[in-house]
Formats: sequence, C-alpha cells, structure tokens
Amino acid sequence: MASQELAQKLQRRLQLEESGAAAEGEAEAVKGAAAAGDMEERSCLTASAGAELSAKLCRRQDINEGAAQPRRAAVFNPYTEFKEFSRRQIKDMERMFRLYDSGRDGYIDLMELKLMMEKLGAPQTHLGLKNMIKEVDEDFDGKLSFREFLLIFHKAAAGELEEDSGLLTLAKLSEIDVSIEGVKGAKNFFEAKAQALSSASKFEAEIKAEQDERKREEEERKHRRAAFRELKSAFTQ
Repeated sequence: MASQELAQKLQRRLQLEESGAAAEGEAEAVKGAAAAGDMEERSCLTASAGAELSAKLCRRQDINEGAAQPRRAAVFNPYTEFKEFSRRQIKDMERMFRLYDSGRDGYIDLMELKLMMEKLGAPQTHLGLKNMIKEVDEDFDGKLSFREFLLIFHKAAAGELEEDSGLLTLAKLSEIDVSIEGVKGAKNFFEAKAQALSSASKFEAEIKAEQDERKREEEERKHRRAAFRELKSAFTQ
C-alpha cells in the first residue's frame, strides 16, 4: 500500500516536471520568434534606408552626368513669390519667356538660351551658356523654368550677380525695366515701394488700371466703328 502511494507521488512529480519543461520550451520558442521578428524588422528598416541612400546617390550621379530628369516643382504664384515686381513687369517677363520657349514645353533649354542671347546682341560660348543656366538652375535639369527665369531678374535687382555674369547681361539687354533707377538701384527702389504700398493695394491698383485701359480701348473701337458706319452711309446715299 505504501509502495503504491509512493509510486503515485513519483508519477505525479514526473508529470509536473514534464509540463514545466514543455512550458519553458514554449516560452523559449516565443522569445525566439519575437527575436526573429525584431531582426526582420531591423533588416527591413536597414534595407529601406539603404534604398533611399542609393536613390539619392543615383540622382546625384545623374545630375553630374547631365542625365537627370527634371523634377516638376509645385505650381507657384509669381505675383506672391516675387513681390518686388509689378504685375506688368511679370507679364513682360512671361511674354519674353514664351517668346524664346520655341519648344512650348515650359522651359528654355541651352539652344533656346543661345538664340535668346544672339537676338539680344550678346552671343555666348557653349560653356558660358551652361554657366548661365547653372547660376539659377535649382533642380539641376539643365534648363530654365519660368520661376528660374524670374530668378535672373530677382538676382539682378538685388545686386547678386557679378558684373561679368551672362545673366546680368541678359537682364540689362532685355526690354523689361525692373526699376526706374536701373538694375543696380532696384533693390533700394523695391524696398521703398514695399514700405509705401501694401501688396494688396498695389495689385488692386494695377488690376484697376488694366481694366480702365481695356475700357478705353473698347470705347475707341466703338467710336471708330461708328465713324466708319457714318462715312459708309454718306457714300451710299
């Protein structure tokens, strides 16, 4: 009887030990799985960071080799970004930009800039043209967007271009008057203007002036048509 009771106790202890070992093994398995997950996550993060760095390096290499594709900048408002210029000045710059954008792709490339400088009477070498573009080429695409074209006049007005810069020559020879005091005095002129007028009232005045000008032109056309009809009726009577 005692031996039977002892055998039951031993069997019970053995079962407890086996269940404890199983639980410990299960815990170790869980820890191993968690560790593997952490390793996988760290590997993914490392791969992602490596891919991003690789993409940046490839982009830089393309830029250096002149094979980089242009990145489309967000649409900007020239009237709010370049507040030192009036609406009429910006319209004149846009008209000039479109005139030389013969490809109608929204950019002035190297050959189009070459033609522009020749038309302005200041032809440049191939290297000179590339250096001109490089001075304002923010996206490294080797072409001038309209915003970058406006930067030429912005830098000229602020006195940020060297005297021998091809861009300063372009700004001086263009028919766009950036200031009544000339290119060099433009910075002080613009600052005085900014203090005298708020941007809102300035644009409102310019818009009203444009509307009044259109009204006057329309009235003149009406008068000419009326005079023509009177003259025609006089001959037909």
